[in-house]
Amino acid sequence: MRSLPLALAVLCSCQSVKEDVKPDVAAAPAPAEADAGFSRQKLLDAAALGKKAADYPMSAPATRTQVVEEVHFGGKVSDPYRWLEDEKSPEVQAWMSAQDKFARDHLAALPMREALRKRYTDLYYLESIGAPVKKAGRWFYRRTHKDKEKSIIYWRANEKAPEQVLLDPNAWSTDNTVSLGGWWPSEDGKKVVFAEKPNAADEATLYVLDVDKGERSKVDVIPGAKYASPSWLPDSRGFYYEWLPVDPKIPVSERPGYTELRFHALGTDPAKDPVVHEKTGDPKTFLGGGVSRDGKYLLASIARGWNENDVYFQVRGAKGATWKLLAKGADAKFDVLVWKDVFYVVTDDGAPNKQVFKVDPKKPERAAWKVLIPEDKDAAISSVTLVGGHLCIERLRKAVTELSLYALDGKKVRNVELPGLGTASNLVGDEDDDDAFYGFSSFVMPAQVFRTSVKTGKSEVWFKVEVPVDPSPYVVDQVTYTSKDGTPVTMFLVHRKDLQKNGETPTLLYGYGGFDISLTSSFNSFIYPWLEAGGMYAVPNLRGGGEYGKAWHDSGRGAKKQNVFDDFAGAAEYLIREKYTSPEKLGIRGGSNGGLLVGAAMTQRPELYGAVICAVPLLDMLRYHLFGSGKTWIAEYGDPEVQADFDVLKAYSPYHHVKERGSYPPLLMMSADHDDRVDPMHARKFVGMVQGATKGQSTVWLRIEAHAGHGGADQVAKSIESSADQVAFLMSVLKVKPAQ
Repeated sequence: MRSLPLALAVLCSCQSVKEDVKPDVAAAPAPAEADAGFSRQKLLDAAALGKKAADYPMSAPATRTQVVEEVHFGGKVSDPYRWLEDEKSPEVQAWMSAQDKFARDHLAALPMREALRKRYTDLYYLESIGAPVKKAGRWFYRRTHKDKEKSIIYWRANEKAPEQVLLDPNAWSTDNTVSLGGWWPSEDGKKVVFAEKPNAADEATLYVLDVDKGERSKVDVIPGAKYASPSWLPDSRGFYYEWLPVDPKIPVSERPGYTELRFHALGTDPAKDPVVHEKTGDPKTFLGGGVSRDGKYLLASIARGWNENDVYFQVRGAKGATWKLLAKGADAKFDVLVWKDVFYVVTDDGAPNKQVFKVDPKKPERAAWKVLIPEDKDAAISSVTLVGGHLCIERLRKAVTELSLYALDGKKVRNVELPGLGTASNLVGDEDDDDAFYGFSSFVMPAQVFRTSVKTGKSEVWFKVEVPVDPSPYVVDQVTYTSKDGTPVTMFLVHRKDLQKNGETPTLLYGYGGFDISLTSSFNSFIYPWLEAGGMYAVPNLRGGGEYGKAWHDSGRGAKKQNVFDDFAGAAEYLIREKYTSPEKLGIRGGSNGGLLVGAAMTQRPELYGAVICAVPLLDMLRYHLFGSGKTWIAEYGDPEVQADFDVLKAYSPYHHVKERGSYPPLLMMSADHDDRVDPMHARKFVGMVQGATKGQSTVWLRIEAHAGHGGADQVAKSIESSADQVAFLMSVLKVKPAQ
C-alpha cells in the first residue's frame, strides 16, 4: 500500500459538475403555460427577435404544499414540501418530468444556446493522455479521443510496444449508461481490477480483467464496491478492498457503518472472502485500508469526517497478528506511506500546515516518532508521494502549487521546476523507479503531462493537450479582500488584459468552501466561451477549503460555517466596490457543498447577485443526515440531532430561509436522477419552495440529468449540452452577447 488515505474520495466533493438529458420517468402532463402569460411560442418569438427569455414572466408547473410541522428542541419547524422527498412516488416522478420539460423548453429557445453548443463541441472533444502507471515494465494510461464519448484505458507491453485497448466503456452499453470507475493494475501487470458503475453513480461492482487475453473473470465479480480502492499483493494473487453490503433492508444513510476490509484471492468465491477488519457499526465513519508494496504490512484507517482519523497496522501473516494502534486522531489527520520497514507519517497534529514523521514500526509509540520534514508556516502540504527513493511534497503557497523533493533522511534536494504559477499534480511513479510523471495547468495554460528524472531533475513535456483557444488575450490576477470579520481572503480573477473597471463586466463567481478541498488555478474549458464574450471568472479561496491548511478548513466548518458564506458575499462586494462588475452583471455557480454555498448566498444576500446556478446541492440542512451519505458529513456540518448544532444549521439552512414573496435572482437548478451521494430531494424541495414563495415571479428552472450520478454523466455529448445550457442561461439573464 503506497499511501493510506485519510478519507475516501467517493464523498461530497464535487467541484466540476456535468448535468444533462431528460429523466427516464413516467409520462407527466405538460406544464400549464397558458395561464402564465408565457408560452413556448412566445419564447421562440423572443429568440427570433433577439430578446432574452428572462425579459418575460414565467410560471413553472404547479407544486402543491403539504405542510409537515415538527417540534425540535422546543421550536416548531415547518416543511411544506417534504412529499417531494419520495422519489419513487408516481406524483413526484410526474412533477420531476414536468419541471424538467419546462426548464429544457426554455433553455432550448435561448438565442445564444446553439452558438454555445457548437463552441463547446470544439472545446470538449479532445485528444488527451493521462500520466501512465507502470507495472513490471507494462504501461497503463487513460486516453480521450475526439470521436469518443468516454475515455478509454490502454496498455502497452513496454514503452515502445503498440498501444492496445484495455477497458473501453463506450462499448459496455448501447445507451452509454454503464460507466468506468477506478482501475488498479496488479504488480505483475497481468491483471487489472476495475469498478463498473451504473449511471455514473457511486455504487459499483468490481471485476478482474486478464490483460493479455482481454477477458473478464466470471468468478471474480464483487458487488458492494461503492468505496472500494483495491490494494494488490506483490505476487498479484489477490487484493484487499473495502466492501459494503448491498442489502436493500439497510438504509442508505447507515451503510458506511457496515464497511468491511476484506481480502480476495483470485479465482475464489467473493462471498467467502475473509474479513480482515470488521465494520465499525458507526455510519459517521469511513473504514479504509490496504497492504504495503512489499506485502509485509497491513494498514487500516477509521476516518471521522475530513478532520480526523485513527490508523492501525499489523505485520501481515505473522503468528497471532492483531491490529496495533499507530495514531489516534483527536482532531488530527494521519496519512501513512510505507517503504523498507519505515512508516512515513504525514499529519496536521500539532502542525496546521502538516509535517512528516519517520516512524519505526517496531517502536510505534508517539514518543518515538522523529520529525523528518518540519512544517512550513507559509505553505500547506496537500499530498506526499514516495517516488524514486525520494519523498515528493506537494504544497500550496497562496493557493499555487509547489513541488519539492526530499531525500529519505529529510534533506531537501530541490524544487521541481514548474512552467508557471498554477496547479501541478504530485509525482506519479514507483518507490524504486527514477522515472516519474506529473501534470500541470493554469487558468490560461491547457493541461500538460511532464516526464521527469527524480535523480537528475531533468523534465520534458510528455503530452500536451491541444485546446482550440487562444489564452493570450487573458490574464490571471490574484487579489486579497477582507471578509466580514476582518479575515483576509485571496481570490483569482481571470479576464481580458484590456478590462475596463467600469462596473459593466459580466462576472461568474464560483466557490466551494468545504471538506478541506482547495480551489486553484487550473485549466477549465468551461469558462472560455464566457471569457470570449467579455466575461470575467472569479474564484475565491473561501474558508472551509484546504488552501491555507487545517486552520483554514476548521474556520469554515461546523459552528463556523457562516464564515464561508460571509467570505463569498465579501468576494461579491469586493468585485462590485472595485467596479469590476455590478449585481445585475454578477452570476454565481457552485455544486454539491458549493451548491449549499450558492443556496445560502441566494437566500442571505439576494441583492448581490443577478443569476444563480446551483448543482447537486445540499439545501435542507435539518434533514441532510437522513439521506445519501449524509451521516458521514456530520463532522463537517454538525449533527441536527444535537441542539447546539441544530441551532447553527437552522440559522443558515437555505431551504428554511426562503421568504414568502421574496425577491430572488433567476435560478437554474442542475440535478441528477441517480445521485447516490447527495440526495436530489434537496434540489426538488428548494425549487418547490422558491417557486411557491415567489408565486411565479422569479425564474426558477429545474434541469434533471438522466442516468447520471453526483458528478454528472461521463459522456462528452452530455457535458456539451449541460455547459451550453448553463452559460446560455447566464448570458440571457445577465444580458451578455456570445462571441461572434
